[in-house]
Amino acid sequence: MRPRTTWLMFTVATVVALVLVYPYLSLDIEDSRLQVRNGLHYYVLVGHIATAAVALVLGPLQFVPKVRARRRVHRTIGRVYLLAGVLPSAVATIPVAMWSGRLVTQIGLTTAAALWLVTAGLAYRAARRGDFTAHRDWMTRNYALTFLAVTARVIVPLSLLVRIPLGGLAAGSIGEAATSMIPIGQTLGWIVNLIVAESIIRRRTAAARP
Repeated sequence: MRPRTTWLMFTVATVVALVLVYPYLSLDIEDSRLQVRNGLHYYVLVGHIATAAVALVLGPLQFVPKVRARRRVHRTIGRVYLLAGVLPSAVATIPVAMWSGRLVTQIGLTTAAALWLVTAGLAYRAARRGDFTAHRDWMTRNYALTFLAVTARVIVPLSLLVRIPLGGLAAGSIGEAATSMIPIGQTLGWIVNLIVAESIIRRRTAAARP
């Protein structure tokens, strides 16, 4: 990715992270944007959102050439990204998905969480082996899964905008339709992101060939 694209992703990720975290700063269950069953559900949700925000913001920095050139800084950010972001957020995703009561959310987010952990593990293993090309590829896939938090919030309103002129959605029912579209947006989000990640990896591989 070009540096300009990386910094754009960082800016978008930071804004989205702030929007996601803000309603939960008070730790007041009444302010939750998602319906929760009890205190345990709420605090697991808060943990998931807070740690996801860490991964969302730190991820793009790992693709900045100047940061990657400074190995100690790159390594430190990477460890925080994985240990304080991806790992706890992915683990918390599973109960949050199960408690949602929506089959699409349960399947979609649990699958995304599993892939999030697997790609993180493979990226770490590649780095330990000194295979930095594979490490970069797996981290590209991993951050594609992290960026689900952004993509899902783009897919839902876009799908609603498409349905309105086609007559499949009345203006007065947008709120209800948006709620029903969230599970679909979450699932499509990580699928779309992984497709984009694979295209980036293939272009990068082709460009590196003699």
